[in-house]
Amino acid sequence: MMTSFHIPLHYLRAFINARLSVHFGHASNLITGDAPVLQDGSPFATWIDEVQPGKEEQIGLLLALVPHLQPGFLEDILGEYIPEGSDFIPIGGVKNLYHRGLVPTGETLLFILAGNDTDARIAIQNKLLQGSIFRQGILRIEAVPPGAPAMSGRLLLSEETIIHWLTGNKQRSGLPTGMAERISTGQEWNDLVLNNNTMQQVREITQWLKYASTMQSEWQLKSGNRAGYRALFHGPAGTGKTMAAALLGRNTEREVFRIDLSRVVSRYIDETEKNLNYLFDKAEQKDWVLFFDEADTLLGKKTAIKDAHDRYATVETSYLLQRMEAYKGLIILSSRYKENIDETLLHRLQNILHFPVPAPSERYLLWSRAFPDKIKLAESISLEHISRHHELTGANINSIAFRCCLKLFGDQRLELSEDDLQEAIHLELVKAGKV
Repeated sequence: MMTSFHIPLHYLRAFINARLSVHFGHASNLITGDAPVLQDGSPFATWIDEVQPGKEEQIGLLLALVPHLQPGFLEDILGEYIPEGSDFIPIGGVKNLYHRGLVPTGETLLFILAGNDTDARIAIQNKLLQGSIFRQGILRIEAVPPGAPAMSGRLLLSEETIIHWLTGNKQRSGLPTGMAERISTGQEWNDLVLNNNTMQQVREITQWLKYASTMQSEWQLKSGNRAGYRALFHGPAGTGKTMAAALLGRNTEREVFRIDLSRVVSRYIDETEKNLNYLFDKAEQKDWVLFFDEADTLLGKKTAIKDAHDRYATVETSYLLQRMEAYKGLIILSSRYKENIDETLLHRLQNILHFPVPAPSERYLLWSRAFPDKIKLAESISLEHISRHHELTGANINSIAFRCCLKLFGDQRLELSEDDLQEAIHLELVKAGKV
């Protein structure tokens, strides 16, 4: 059902007019009514009814939505008070290459709500930024360069919220594009081939995901236990680290997100902290499993601080560790080498899992499952021999099997010859730099 957006926008226009009337001396008091209650069954109306944002938050939400609906909204209102069209500095706002209208900023919101009353602006700013709408990343102030006023950043709605309000569709992530990638799998635990020790550790994490919260509540465990669960998955590429993380999510009905630290970290410290807050607040709300791939890029061992860049990196790492420590869900750090991870961080982990290159017996199991049932292996092929003589990961074996299947499909054959298999193995070893 379509939203009657003209009703809340009419309310926003009346609120801004009331503020401008006071500012220009046309009225002595700010007179505004309550926000209208929509009952049209639209996604916007339903969301407002469920979330119940306060008046200040509703003004902020509508103000951030306006550029997506009426690009000239603010200019039309200002034109009634400033016919000559000169800039009106108190209301803030910015223009850019992609939008010819005035885009509201945090300063715009503060002026509309508090005018030029410094104390009121500070109080409202603190109230809004500490409220759930901002903490959950539904509404945010764009980060600005160091030294610039913090509230001069654009007032932005999350992409997830905009799409939901305008189309009724719900995105799964709700995170800025590139910051996180949802990972999933259609495979089962039996498809994951690991040594017994590693598999037992994975099962322990499964137990934590399923029962820890209920157990702590029913058995009234003391609060001395740290919040959440943090584990390190280390080992060569292709040994099952990502698959194990995806299976943990699938089997406990949680979404798993691979975090790209290079997109979270900004050259501005304030923006990095805002990105991390946005990420962890959203994850906390949704109870996501967070998978930090190649975690040693930011959480590796530190050398002596030599310059401002090193000091900045230390600040970034410290703040990330604080958020990780406070996260109540599961965090998985992934790295090829345990030795690359800082010792201080290792002591904060509940579990460290090694994903080594599969042993011959495990490689045989992987080989035996690699080909579709309709593919027949030539009698000269010995999977036992291949498993003993070629040290390959599960990802290597799957890649080889796919290459073989592609060749057979193109040749319209169903029997794999030993030459076909050996050629595919050789090409995979060349790709991996092992020959």
